[in-house]
Amino acid sequence: MTTDKKELAVAALCNGTVIDHIPSSALFKAVKILGIENLDKHVTIGNNLESKKLGTKGIIKVADIVFPEATLNRIALIAPTAVVNIIRDFEVVEKHPVVLPDTIVGIVRCNNPKCITNNEPMATRFDVIDREDVTIRCHYCGHSVKNKDAQID
Repeated sequence: MTTDKKELAVAALCNGTVIDHIPSSALFKAVKILGIENLDKHVTIGNNLESKKLGTKGIIKVADIVFPEATLNRIALIAPTAVVNIIRDFEVVEKHPVVLPDTIVGIVRCNNPKCITNNEPMATRFDVIDREDVTIRCHYCGHSVKNKDAQID
């Protein structure tokens, strides 16, 4: 008996968070921003999965954790198409897109070697100057960078 398997089976999540529609190229940056590598919960990460919207996408499933909205919105910098699903008792109880905050603190390194944030022990701070093209500007030195070129700390 032969079966033609065309889908990957992943265990359903009883409770937790699913972040879907992450561009494949940004998946591991999202993992780093969320600090998932330091969690002791069940984590499922899928990359280069087929997507009608994006071509390929990434997905992150974390059991038993509901991230604060401010934390989830930090990934909007590198994955503006991401959608957050909150799961309770195997049901999606909340679903919403990530929202880019006005200010991003401490997750992006300034590319300007003369910036004070690269020479003093202090958190970086970037202001969003273009939401369409996702461009941010360093609060301290004025250096601008597009999301695809942002260096995640």
